Parts: sequence; structure tokens; C-alpha cells
Amino acid sequence: MTAAATTAPVKLRARDFVSDQDVRWCPGCGDYSILKNVQRVLPELGVPRENVVFVSGIGCSSRFPLYLNSYGFHTIHGRAPAFATGIKASRPDLSVWVVTGDGDGLSIGGNHLLHTTRRNPDLQILLFNNRIYGLTKGQYSPTSLAGMKTKSTPQGSIDHPVDPISFALGAGATFVARTVDVDAAHLQEMLRRAHDHRGAAFLEILQNCPIYNDGEWEEVEKRKSRVEAALVLEDGEPLVFGPKGARRGIRIEDGVPSIVALGDGDDPVAKGIAIHDESHQSPSYAFALATLARPDFPLPIGVFRAVEKPCYETLLQSQVDAATQERGPGDLAALLHSGDTWTVEG
Repeated sequence: MTAAATTAPVKLRARDFVSDQDVRWCPGCGDYSILKNVQRVLPELGVPRENVVFVSGIGCSSRFPLYLNSYGFHTIHGRAPAFATGIKASRPDLSVWVVTGDGDGLSIGGNHLLHTTRRNPDLQILLFNNRIYGLTKGQYSPTSLAGMKTKSTPQGSIDHPVDPISFALGAGATFVARTVDVDAAHLQEMLRRAHDHRGAAFLEILQNCPIYNDGEWEEVEKRKSRVEAALVLEDGEPLVFGPKGARRGIRIEDGVPSIVALGDGDDPVAKGIAIHDESHQSPSYAFALATLARPDFPLPIGVFRAVEKPCYETLLQSQVDAATQERGPGDLAALLHSGDTWTVEG
């Protein structure tokens, strides 16, 4: 008797996830960097290519499935989270990613994104935020700053913008993080963290639109200014930012953040600087971090919150298994002809 032959898994490379489609975004668009970094990370995850699914809605970011050599679904405006939930519920073994933008995800898709997030299916939700509508040529979006002048707000926007991080926290996301399109090392780390998390992982990616909103995230994109403009969140480390010799820290008292100057020899803990803890069960600490914004504070980059909660598809399967055990596998034809029925005669 001979041993059964086994086939070794194929080692994937970044180019294995490159499709045969010409990538068509505007020159200099941050989407190019995001696509390349996603393609670099996917082979590391140990997931067969046929088990990877990218789902998108409508917008510049939503062209993503066309450029990835995996399964993909280019759906309708704002509804990608709903489609992705259905895919994950029916095939929990798949690695399902949602790609959306600040317009697609937080305007027409805001309701779908909220309910998908609170249900906590095991999805990776990538929200590209350039604070503008790019595909439809430069109208203001839900994340555009007040006063922003665009084709649709020539006198300046009077809307109060949505903060994607606060939105995700308010919806009960179990993993909430932020990264930058051109910071390859950090972006790849956040993609890995999002994939490894069990539950709805919400990742905001600050992304530049060079045509309609160029330089919106310039402070945190450039290496030199990033030291002063960004607060890198590292679990268990004090909230400290700034160059050597001009360090500062974030103190949080009664939920209100403030900036404290630090000397070279100062102990951040002794100065009351908050220690980052992404595992707080209450989202109140993460909400306090979400209020930090330029120019008064550095912009937090990294994982705001990462907690465990049962996944939607796991709870759903438990109900299906319990019902099947109690009532049997069921008969669709019998179900359709059960209960009150009537005949319509001509």
C-alpha cells in the first residue's frame, strides 16, 4: 500500500495577483500605491488565490477588483458591504475584502457600512479617504472640510464633515485603524493586522487625489513633516510625537486630550502622558484619540481599537445548525406549499 500523494501549496508572489487589465487612474493618484502594497501583502497571508474576494461599489477606488488577479465583484453604488456580508455568510472560508471610498462608503453607502460594521462579519473594509469625489470630477464629499470650495460648493461647503474613524467606532467596529497611501511599510503592516483580526476590520487609508484635491494629506505623507504632524500609535507605548529635542505627548484627562511638552530626560509616564491601549473594551479612549486633528493636534496613525467579539457568520451558522438539528434539513418545496395557501382561478 503506497502513501497518498500530496500536492505542496503553490508559493504565491505579488505578480500572481496582478491582472491583465491596464491600470487606469490619474497620474500620481494614491490608488496606485495602495494597489501595489495590497498585491505585496496578499501572498504573505497564506490564502489560496481562489479563496480571495474583493468587493467594491462605485468610484475611483472601486476599480480595484479589475486590477487584482483574484475573484472580485464590482457592485453598485454604496452596496459593497451588503454584497460582502452575503458572500462571507454563505462562504465563511473565503477571505473577503471591501474596497470603498469616502463618497461611496459614507454617503450613499453610509447605511450599509454602518450595519455591516455593527454586525461584525469577518471582513477587511478598506476606505480610501481623499476628501473629494474624484470619479464625478471634483464635488465635495462627506469628509470634505467645512468651507471647501468645489464645483458643487462654489461658495464653500457648509456641511460638517464625517470622521471615518469616529463613524466606525460609533458603529461598534472591533478593529479600527488608519494609515497613509505612500507609507508602504505602515500600510502593509495595517493590511496584515486587518486580515489577522477576526471580525469587521475597518481601515481608513488617507489617499491623495492629485487632480481635484492635491496635497490634502501632505503633512502626514512627507517624511520630514510626518514626525511633527503624525502621532504613531503603538500598543503599550506612550503617545509621544515630534523630533528629538522637541518631543511632546498627549495627556487625556476626563476624556479630553491635551498636549504636554517633554524635555529630553522627561519620563512620559511621570508627566501623565497616556499609554496607548488598543484593547480597551470601551471605545471611549479610542473616541478621544479620534478627536485629534490638524492643525491643533497631530493626526493619529495606526490601530485605534482591536477587540474580540463573535463574528456574524459564526453566530448565523450556529442558528442554522441548531435549527437543522431540531427540525431536520428541511424541504424547500414543502415549505413553499405549507401554511395558508389559495388558488387563483380565472
